[in-house]
Amino acid sequence: MVYTLVNEKDEFDEKIGGAGEKLVVVDFFATWCGPCKQAEPIFKRISEQYSDVIFLKVDVDENEDAATEYDIASLPTFIFFKKGEVVDTLMGALTSDKLTEAINRNK
Repeated sequence: MVYTLVNEKDEFDEKIGGAGEKLVVVDFFATWCGPCKQAEPIFKRISEQYSDVIFLKVDVDENEDAATEYDIASLPTFIFFKKGEVVDTLMGALTSDKLTEAINRNK
């Protein structure tokens, strides 16, 4: 499964709340953020490998409400949700190994 770009807070809440038992991985990013651009191909590749995980991307400049609710202060920030609750967070530079380990740890 590839990721879904979510720029509205209502849609974000719906995706998180409607995921049920599935793990949801959210990439909070900005178009002007260098490390976010470096993380993009990794996030996309990993999202294609896990059909049982939901991957979302949130542009913090477009969806400020979601960014504020989760106190996003560093970019990129990856938040992992299970049953609507935050279960893990990764911040900063991303590697395939870091993302894969976090997914497997929280599935």
